[in-house]
Amino acid sequence: MEAITIHPETKEQLNAVEAFLKALKVPFKKTKEKRPYNPEFVDKIKKSKKNFAEGKYTTLKVEDLWK
Repeated sequence: MEAITIHPETKEQLNAVEAFLKALKVPFKKTKEKRPYNPEFVDKIKKSKKNFAEGKYTTLKVEDLWK
């Protein structure tokens, strides 16, 4: 199933969203984390960018992709 990230701007909005989800019996998880991505995923991306900048990568020809 898909996930939805909601960014309420006020406490009243947060309370209304929680009440709505509870009324529909939709499970939800509250977090104070402001980052939309998993920190481990972000670390992998940063490492990949660093490796690329250092020339540590492999290139493939398009015609070789299916060999």
